[in-house]
Amino acid sequence: MTVPNPLRAYAAVTAAYWAFMLSDGALRMLVLLHFNALGFSPVQLAWLFLLYEVAGIVTNLAAGWLAARFGLAATLYGGLALQIAALVALAQLEPSWSIPVSVAFVMAVQGLSGIAKDLAKMSSKSAVKLLAPAGQGGLFRWVAVLTGSKNAVKGVGFFLGAGLLALAGFQAAVWVMAAVLAAILAAVGTFLPAGLPGRMNAEEAWGGWRSRDSRVNRLSLARLFLFGARDVWFVVGVPVYFQAILSDGSPEGRREAFFLIGGFLALWIIAYGVVQALAPRLLGAKHQPEAVMVRKAIRWAGLLVPIPFLLAGAAWLADASGPWLTGGLIFGLLLFGFVFAVNSSVHSYLILAFGSADRITRDVGFYYMANAAGRLIGTLLSGLSYQIGGLPLCLATAGTMALASWLAARRLSEMPLKP
Repeated sequence: MTVPNPLRAYAAVTAAYWAFMLSDGALRMLVLLHFNALGFSPVQLAWLFLLYEVAGIVTNLAAGWLAARFGLAATLYGGLALQIAALVALAQLEPSWSIPVSVAFVMAVQGLSGIAKDLAKMSSKSAVKLLAPAGQGGLFRWVAVLTGSKNAVKGVGFFLGAGLLALAGFQAAVWVMAAVLAAILAAVGTFLPAGLPGRMNAEEAWGGWRSRDSRVNRLSLARLFLFGARDVWFVVGVPVYFQAILSDGSPEGRREAFFLIGGFLALWIIAYGVVQALAPRLLGAKHQPEAVMVRKAIRWAGLLVPIPFLLAGAAWLADASGPWLTGGLIFGLLLFGFVFAVNSSVHSYLILAFGSADRITRDVGFYYMANAAGRLIGTLLSGLSYQIGGLPLCLATAGTMALASWLAARRLSEMPLKP
């Protein structure tokens, strides 16, 4: 099916994805900072996000069937609607509940949010494959703009969530986000043109847990370890470390720490998104064949490996609360973000380049299932490694995951590729 106005459809899909990721980033900061301030341990904080990632795995495995049955527009709307439902449910949380009950409730709500996120992500990324102009690097440019801008918006969401928590409190912040997201859903529903493609042939809707394309499978494995390497330090370890050294325990100190931590993570995500959007230019990808882009993916995966290991060594040798370590950690994590963003952008291009149009939601769904699995492993290891060995072990674990991503990416060079 041909979309009458593909540029308008792309703009609507991007706007919907922006709105979702703004709320997703804000929600993550609200949950992390609120429950850390309540005294949750690193492992308990990690548990709050585990079902979110498990739900993403299941959602992406079913992505092909969902798209075949309902189409991409329906799954995009469904993701936004489920996120609103998750926010409304989270607003019912009572401070008087015990820690086990609170953990179980927030895990369930985060699971619903995880389904919502991957419905929105699968729909948006698949739509780009079907809407992007052919030739002259059009696919890479369109997916880079979508992914890079999305992450910049998510970074704003991190700061928004921390700011709302400090200024309005937990429940009021959740209700504000739910109301804004509902208004945006209504606007996108009005603006999105009819005819957005996405349905597949029935025989392509479900074909086992792996893709039929070995390139997709190997890229997905590299993606799993890549995002595990990021989330090992990003989800629990570094935010908890910063809160420990920045907050003096008073209400004013906690509020100041909320702003500083949210500001840093927002800056990291925004810078990551900007680099992703610029990746086609940085790599000179406009006229590069697929085989060259694969070689660049392998090279950039290798460049990521030493960064977390060097940071782990610095954290082990330095005073845990010293300004030298804090400044070096911030610089090192920003450098990690730059290299990570290039890796992520190339992966996002390659999965769409490898995937065939008639089963694109199936291949993209499997790929993002691996992405969610990496985040799940990284989330669990973030809490465990930080609680067992503090910041040094947390960063060393991230380095091990980055090494595994590079080893998986190297196997792409063994595959037959377009010259």
